[in-house]
Amino acid sequence: MKQSGLVCCAVAVSGLLVAAGAQAQAGFPSKQITMLVGFAPGGGTDTAARIVAKKVSSAMGQPVVVENNAGAGGNIANEILARATPDGHMILLSSVGSLAVAPHIVANLAYNPLRDFAPLTMAVTFPNVLVVHPSVPAKTVGEFVKMAAAKPGTVNYGSSGIGGAGHLAGELLAMVANVQMIHVPYKGGAPAMADLLGGQIMSIFSAPPTAIPHIKAGKIRVLAVTGPARSASMPEVPTVAESGFPGYEALNWYCYLAPGKTPRDIVQRWNRELVAVLSDNETRTQLLSHAMDPAPGTGEALQKYIEREYAVWGKVVKTAGITSN
Repeated sequence: MKQSGLVCCAVAVSGLLVAAGAQAQAGFPSKQITMLVGFAPGGGTDTAARIVAKKVSSAMGQPVVVENNAGAGGNIANEILARATPDGHMILLSSVGSLAVAPHIVANLAYNPLRDFAPLTMAVTFPNVLVVHPSVPAKTVGEFVKMAAAKPGTVNYGSSGIGGAGHLAGELLAMVANVQMIHVPYKGGAPAMADLLGGQIMSIFSAPPTAIPHIKAGKIRVLAVTGPARSASMPEVPTVAESGFPGYEALNWYCYLAPGKTPRDIVQRWNRELVAVLSDNETRTQLLSHAMDPAPGTGEALQKYIEREYAVWGKVVKTAGITSN
C-alpha cells in the first residue's frame, strides 16, 4: 500500500509539472518581444532580422521589435541577452564573431557562448564578398594580393567589427597569401560600407545584403566570394579559392539564441515558430535575394555547430595572432 501511495503521489506531481509547463507556454508571449541585433541598422544581420521579425510577429501574436545594440563586434548585444530575464520575450540574432571568435580574443568576456545561451535555430549561412572602391586598380583577388605584397601595410580592408566574419575572412586571406593588410573595424557593415563608398577605405569583406545594391549600381567592384562555392545570386563571381588560393573558405552565419535559463517549453515554441518562418517560401525568397541561405534546424544541432566553429576559429585566432586591440 505504501508503494502504491508513493506511485500515485509521483504521478500527481508529474501531472502538476506538465500542467505548469503547459500554463507557462499558454501564457507566452504576454507582451512585446525584442529581437536584439549587435550591429548598426542597414547591415546584413539587421536585414535578416527585419525580414524574419515581420513573420514572427504574426505567428506570436505580439509585436516583435528589432533593437540594434551596435559595438564590440556584436558582443554588446550578446552581453545584454546573457543578463536578460529568461522568459522568452527577448531573443538575439547572433553571429560567428560573437560566439566562436570573441571568446578567444576578448579578456574577461561578459558571457560564455557555450553555457549562457539557449540555442533556438540556425537562421542563415552565406559567404562574404570582397569588394573594392572603384579607385582600386585590382580586378581580381590575385591582383589585390599583389598590391598588398608590393607595398606592405598600404592595403586596408574594413569589416563590421573586430573578430567578426569579415575580419576573419581578411585575416585568413592574409595568412594564405602571406601578405600584410590593415584591418579597419567598424560598428557594423553599413558604416564600413559608407566609408568604402566615400573612398576612406579601399575594400571590405562585406555581408552580401550590404554590398549587392552598390555592386549593381556600379559604385563598388566585387572581386570574389569567400565561401566554398559560387553564390547562386552572383554565379559570375569567382570564389577566393578558385582565384588562386585553394582551400580558402570563410563562411558567415547568423543564429537565434535565448537566455540560457529560458524554460524548455518556451525554447521549443521559439524553435517551431522560427523554423516555420525560415521555411516559408516568401521569407526564403527575400533572404535568398540578399544572398543569404536559410538554414533552420534544431537547437541541439545549432549547439554542436557553435562548439565546432568555436574550436576551428580558435585555432585561426591563435595562428593569426588576432587581438581585441
